[in-house]
Amino acid sequence: MLSEFDLIAQFFTRSRRQHRNVALGIGDDCALVTPAAGMQLAISTDMLVEGRHFFPGADPQMLGHKCLAVNLSDLAAMGAKPLAFTLALALPEARPDWLAPFAKGLLALADEHGCELIGGDTTKGPLNICITVFGEVPPGQALRRDAAQAGDDIWISGSLGDARLALAGYRGDIMLDDATQHTAGERMHAPTPRVELGLSLRDIAHAAIDISDGLAGDLGHILERSRTGAILDVDQLPAGPMLARHALEIRRRFTLAGGDDYELCFTAPSGKRDAVIAAASSCNTAVTRVGSIDAAPGLRLRDANGAPLDLPLASFDHFASP
Repeated sequence: MLSEFDLIAQFFTRSRRQHRNVALGIGDDCALVTPAAGMQLAISTDMLVEGRHFFPGADPQMLGHKCLAVNLSDLAAMGAKPLAFTLALALPEARPDWLAPFAKGLLALADEHGCELIGGDTTKGPLNICITVFGEVPPGQALRRDAAQAGDDIWISGSLGDARLALAGYRGDIMLDDATQHTAGERMHAPTPRVELGLSLRDIAHAAIDISDGLAGDLGHILERSRTGAILDVDQLPAGPMLARHALEIRRRFTLAGGDDYELCFTAPSGKRDAVIAAASSCNTAVTRVGSIDAAPGLRLRDANGAPLDLPLASFDHFASP
């Protein structure tokens, strides 16, 4: 049976420093992280609980990827460069056949973004994964939720809704063939954090948020914090390739309130459209203009013909029923 310290040493301790900003990593009471001169630290924490955020028996390698990806997505939404992260892990039992692929998925994504594991905690209990991520951003350049301005365009990176389609397939709400379920499931289990896009938008965008609980709800956070409203062109929302095959009603519902997309929703002045497209092109990420910010409070939806839409929407709520 692996002890706590054997577990850490075997699966999560690395022999070399991964990032120049980390002066001391795993092995002491605290890690030591030194941001670049003049930088602000950006810090975010996310917890993933079995049965609430992922299915029991989820693939451990994909789970390792996802638990860090959702945190890196928060850094992306702030325009922050990843530095390091901590991992708090509760396990029903210390099984090497689970820990090895989990660590592989986790550390592969960490290496991809130069983000070093610097510490954390392990204990026995129901499967629960909590990551705190640290990034850096120049003062005044963070993409905050409270900075949207009337007249801004609203943009979405990538595509929306395939993760929600996968969930509907797993639950049996929609019958999907095996290929569709697999492809949509990859979006749900292995999201791509848009870190490079967030960095490229620092001097272009006004406000940003990552889409974790559904576009309508997450955009609503920008509107509330910025004290603005918005018009959203629902039929312009970029549906994922699997969702795009389905009926309009499902496309609208899943792109607006699907959740688990981990794309960026951001606002930028209309005069910077070319700059937005160039920034997205530089990091090989598609972006779509889907609406505009205005001064009138509230989120107003319209269809492809400009007619108002009244759609019942409910973003994910951690304390509501599954």
